[in-house]
Amino acid sequence: MGVIPCRFESCTLRKNMALNFFKKNKKEPENLKELLARFKDLEENSKKLAEKIESLQKEGQLTIQKVGIVRFNPFSEVGSDQSFSTALLDGNDSGIVITSLYTRGGNRVYGKPIKKGVSEYSLSEEEKEAIKKAISPEGEQAPYGVNKNNGSKKRRNNNSTTGGGGTRPC
Repeated sequence: MGVIPCRFESCTLRKNMALNFFKKNKKEPENLKELLARFKDLEENSKKLAEKIESLQKEGQLTIQKVGIVRFNPFSEVGSDQSFSTALLDGNDSGIVITSLYTRGGNRVYGKPIKKGVSEYSLSEEEKEAIKKAISPEGEQAPYGVNKNNGSKKRRNNNSTTGGGGTRPC
């Protein structure tokens, strides 16, 4: 029968490692040569940390950092805003916009790639709005359904032949 690792053992190990980090039993430098050696070690560690931070910042640019969502009603036969467009973008404003069109007859989902805030495919007004919300700073976004210019609710032209609001199946 094998040994099952215990979560508490790993926590204790981590605590001991942290305590040992601060309790390094190094003697105080006795002369200038030892002091300079310590400074050299600190400088090397500082460079390694700076390189790691730079690497993490570069990697971080490629993760999803910005999200924008717009709910809407593209067809007059469906009574509420059950359709949506969601933009998922990285630090370079690249990623994907996903649109779900809900009707009584079913649900259609579309995905379009985004590079630097632009898609090679035609975008609906809702998809453009989702991208704009994702890219714009949080403080500039109006609450859902409210037009920033006059505070009134947005109205969409719901037309089942055009998909209303500029949304069309691809």
